Amino acid sequence: MSVFCDVQQAAPVAVFKLTQDFSNDEFPNKVNLGVGAYRTNEGKPWVLPVVKKVEKLIVHDDRLNHEYLPILGLPEFRSCSSKIVLGDDSPAIREDRVGGVQCLGGTGALKIGAEFLRRFYNGNNNTKTPVYVSAPTWENHNALFNSAGFEDVRPYKYWDAEKRGLDLSGFLRDLESCPERSIFVLHACAHNPTGTDPTQEQWKQIAEVMMRRKLFVFFDSAYQGFASGNLDKDAWAVRYFVSMGIEMFCAQSFSKNFGLYNERVGNLTIVARDADNLKRVLSQMEKIVRTTWSNPPSQGARIVAVTLNSPELFSEWKDNVKTMADRVLLMRAQLKAKLQSLGTPGTWDHITDQIGMFSFTGLNSKQVEYMVKEKHIYLMASGRINMCGLTSKNIDYVAESIYEAVTKVQ
Repeated sequence: MSVFCDVQQAAPVAVFKLTQDFSNDEFPNKVNLGVGAYRTNEGKPWVLPVVKKVEKLIVHDDRLNHEYLPILGLPEFRSCSSKIVLGDDSPAIREDRVGGVQCLGGTGALKIGAEFLRRFYNGNNNTKTPVYVSAPTWENHNALFNSAGFEDVRPYKYWDAEKRGLDLSGFLRDLESCPERSIFVLHACAHNPTGTDPTQEQWKQIAEVMMRRKLFVFFDSAYQGFASGNLDKDAWAVRYFVSMGIEMFCAQSFSKNFGLYNERVGNLTIVARDADNLKRVLSQMEKIVRTTWSNPPSQGARIVAVTLNSPELFSEWKDNVKTMADRVLLMRAQLKAKLQSLGTPGTWDHITDQIGMFSFTGLNSKQVEYMVKEKHIYLMASGRINMCGLTSKNIDYVAESIYEAVTKVQ
């Protein structure tokens, strides 16, 4: 008998199974609105022009080699990553209480942060501290904190299905009623999967309660610049919390805004009370990284660092990011207009009220099933769609299919 005979077959990861099902489908007008990656109006992956330019610079830089990076990562990448989310004029950076850990994508940043918190937050090796994630949230949030050893991962109210928007009162009630020093995972912008963010005034209310009740803030920033096209606007919430003197972690991903999906480029920005606290935290982060991936890869981090540290390349990158953001905003406006022109039952204002790559359509599970099986349009069971999957060629078909689903399936 095999030593692995008792291993059970794991269920496939839903979003990647959806992509495989799409690939296997031979229907000529099929549409993939599932996986979270940018696509051009031709439905093709886009390598940012600035990334192509920087890759050529790296290839021809004879000073570079393939030696190990430091355990915590490429120093210039770590510093510019923290600066992009906190701002050039961040007092916390000037006070030397901000540090970064280069990670394997935003997922790696969440994982390293979770591992640290399980070992050192609120008492050593504390698995009992509640971790709150939004309802709904990116599916990996629950799994990451569970796998780090937290035994109590709970939802907090976020989405109001009836009004198709933020349930602020429910969110605030959960903040007020949870145990003190609980950990809250917050989406910095372009909430995944709903695309619904708090306003600046709502963020202020959230921050006040979290500070008063001594709750730990763990931001997930996967879409800075990609959401609105404006880097500063998309980082407003993170910067406001820092301005309030709140210690926090912020997991950053450069998959979306640099198009570096397979390079796994991420950073964990740590904002500590003072420089001494930061030094001790980073020393323990180094130990965790050493037993996880030991040293991070260099290519993606170099691309980001070279780009962000050159005024000319930085300006070009911002234009590239705005190109992507503007196409998403255009698809939102057109989809809403087409659904309304068809007389699709219900209100569709949420399509343009939401922001970022994803839209929570409000389609129920039976309507989603109809879309997939009858119309060959692939979307998540929750009704989440990737706006980048819409193009000028397929948007009419998608809108008409949504109309059919809503009118024929209850």
